[in-house]
Amino acid sequence: MALPSVRRSVLVDDVIQRLRDEITSGRWPMGARIPTETALIEQLGVARGTLREATRALIHAGLLQARQGDGTYVRATNELSGAIQRLDSELDEVLEVRQGLDAQAARLAAARITPEALDCLDALLTRRATAWRQRDRDAWIEADHAFHQAVAAGGGNSLLNNLYAALGPALRRSMAAHWEDRGFDGADPRGHEELLDALRAGDAVRAARSATSNIDATCDWHATTPSARPGRD
Repeated sequence: MALPSVRRSVLVDDVIQRLRDEITSGRWPMGARIPTETALIEQLGVARGTLREATRALIHAGLLQARQGDGTYVRATNELSGAIQRLDSELDEVLEVRQGLDAQAARLAAARITPEALDCLDALLTRRATAWRQRDRDAWIEADHAFHQAVAAGGGNSLLNNLYAALGPALRRSMAAHWEDRGFDGADPRGHEELLDALRAGDAVRAARSATSNIDATCDWHATTPSARPGRD
């Protein structure tokens, strides 16, 4: 079989990058259906075969998902997240990884987080508490994940922040599926209000301890819930 011409390869790579930019920029958000093939051909000015080759590459990378008879949807915002989603990891595996990530994120944030970011964390915890009281599952999940993502961002390490973000979809799925499980506690201050207090004090040891205790508590609860794959956070 002959290799594709350099010109065709370069063109496909360019289309891949342009589609990827739409995803990573948020112009095509997670879960959104992307424009139709006809619309993209017109917008990009490329042949149908070139577009399909680029789309297949992004599906293989995990960024897009084709749904028979329903179009193509954004599955992940970067290749790392897409790879993790393809693994379909169980919650206990995600928690084992997060035991290390959360603690390190907390240590770094204690030393580097800005006053503005601390105020943002405070607001997110208020949203989280309100959603829990109102039993608003989706709002609670989003506020809880946004809090922990903001802690990771506050540490100033872009690689750790991206690793943390990549775990988000798997964690959201498990929390949504087990919202009603007995013992699920969405108001536990460990790793949340206690963590924020430690960050405000710049206490890296206490911050890491609080973050770890939250994950440890979730692991303990998960181990005693035989039919569940839940998560507090």
